[in-house]
Amino acid sequence: MSRLKRTGRPYDIVLFGATGFVGTLTAEYLAAHAPEGLRWAIAGRSERRLRELRERLPGGASVGVLRADVADPASLRELARQARVVATTVGPYVTYGKELVAACADSGTDYLDLTGEPEFVDLVYVRHDTRARETGSRLVHACGFDSVPHDLGVYFTVQQLPEGVPLAVDGFVRADAAFSGGTFASALNQFARPLRMRAAARD
Repeated sequence: MSRLKRTGRPYDIVLFGATGFVGTLTAEYLAAHAPEGLRWAIAGRSERRLRELRERLPGGASVGVLRADVADPASLRELARQARVVATTVGPYVTYGKELVAACADSGTDYLDLTGEPEFVDLVYVRHDTRARETGSRLVHACGFDSVPHDLGVYFTVQQLPEGVPLAVDGFVRADAAFSGGTFASALNQFARPLRMRAAARD
């Protein structure tokens, strides 16, 4: 697997969709916990809102601001070329994620999202896996509630058990929280597209 040269890019991580509900939470977490020397930026449609967010972040003066819009593929390609990793919170991904993941695959930029949309995951594999392998881009989905508590819970549980024995794990999650607008829109979108979801899975 070849990897495009990513040294010299101005940012280690760019957070796209930083002014949305989940994006703001993620930006606040990064500002509070980023390792020293991490070069990161927030990105989205409104430069004004991005600058307002940056002013509220601890240590925000060192955070970059990049304007990019899902309706402007050239801006997404420029965004991908400036980062080693792009993390996006802009969903529904099947509607708004296609151009960004394509830009990352072409640029050799690692890509992370929070999707819980099986159709989008399948489409990304079909359309971009070959190119991502050529450029060394890693395309990673479901880095949020859809998988993290379950994956970490299973990992922790398996570490407590003896090695080399067959096992099966069932998981149960109880939550007392409301959906964000983006999560609700993603769920509605998936329920409305059963035929396209099955077609993407077949591909």
